[in-house]
Amino acid sequence: MDRQYIITERAHLMCPHMHFGIMISINEKYDLECVKETIRSLSNAHSLLKSVIAGDDSERLYYSFQEQSEIPFMEKSTIATLQEDYRNISELGWDVFHEGLLKVVAYPKAEGFDLLFIAHHLLCDGRGLWELAQSFANFYVKGQQPVSKEVCTIQSLKDFTVKCDLPWISRFVVNSANKKWIKEAHTVDYSQYQIFEKDYIKQNPITMHIETKGSTDVERILISCHENQVSMNDYLIADMMLENHTNKVLIAADIRKYVSVYQKGSLGNYSTAFSVVCNTKETDVWRLAQYVTKVVKQCMQSPQKLMLVLACYLRMCPGLIDAAAISTLGAYPSKAGNFVGSNMFGYKNQDGCSITNLGRYKSDTIEKAVFIPPSSPANRKTLGIVTVNGKMSVCTMYHVFHR
Repeated sequence: MDRQYIITERAHLMCPHMHFGIMISINEKYDLECVKETIRSLSNAHSLLKSVIAGDDSERLYYSFQEQSEIPFMEKSTIATLQEDYRNISELGWDVFHEGLLKVVAYPKAEGFDLLFIAHHLLCDGRGLWELAQSFANFYVKGQQPVSKEVCTIQSLKDFTVKCDLPWISRFVVNSANKKWIKEAHTVDYSQYQIFEKDYIKQNPITMHIETKGSTDVERILISCHENQVSMNDYLIADMMLENHTNKVLIAADIRKYVSVYQKGSLGNYSTAFSVVCNTKETDVWRLAQYVTKVVKQCMQSPQKLMLVLACYLRMCPGLIDAAAISTLGAYPSKAGNFVGSNMFGYKNQDGCSITNLGRYKSDTIEKAVFIPPSSPANRKTLGIVTVNGKMSVCTMYHVFHR
């Protein structure tokens, strides 16, 4: 297998809160050994689940396969709150050079059990973690063996089926930042970042709120969406704009169909993010949703706009990407890193609103699910949404910033 370098994923390496989770409920008798066997089967099918991060002589980083690596697993008889467990397990630091990129917690119940998957963003995107959870449930309930997948992450612009390089003005800005970074001759040491990360997380806590909409409410919204010719996602974006008094929401978009190296079911990051900006004073949610639809359609039809952030990562010095968060949020002395973090990644204002909607699914192995989104330091509020068997869960992450 060819060495898979960390390219677009580099933005997740040295940035706080770059982990996320999915909690699924399985209505089958809990069997500890069967759970462990299912986890082993997933690990054998996906080499990224047995990988840690390593570097070569040129200081490039890659996924290093570990033959004997085990996915950290914990069994808990009770759950205090999902927020408390999630914070205790994931937010105390994650050494990706020595720890695997996935952690699993099981919660046995009188009937069935809950299972919490916590993934570092270096492992996959939200859609990838959902597919992994679905694969677990299918094996545990129906004995469907996970299919082995080759690791093929995005390595260059050539891996896209569409032309999506940066426009010349963006290339000029990135090249200028690269030159300033090279002139500074800085390097962010990972151990230095870990100290910053723990301090940042302690001073900037995240609170979590989970709301579930029943199938009747979801169906009612879907009918209204159909009548107004908008998608559920466009409605949710419009609703977030009105509730938070903003005209800009960052949304995640699946780009698997545009990535030539992607194999169906593979782990990795095959998503992008772009801002939906609606310069209107419209206060009716449905008319605003129709406006959102037009803006989203324009962006989705322009590969250059859709892949802008990924093309930026592909052209930027890896060390400069590493320095963006710590230079803007911490005390690292890099003007180039602070410029990128402030003006391109949003770490200075920290006032963003973001939505990641995994979509709607029917499952005969997963009863319900909750998607806990990554909470970027650029966002004050992030929504993670998934709908399973007609029930929608909305997990809201609130960033409480220390000024």
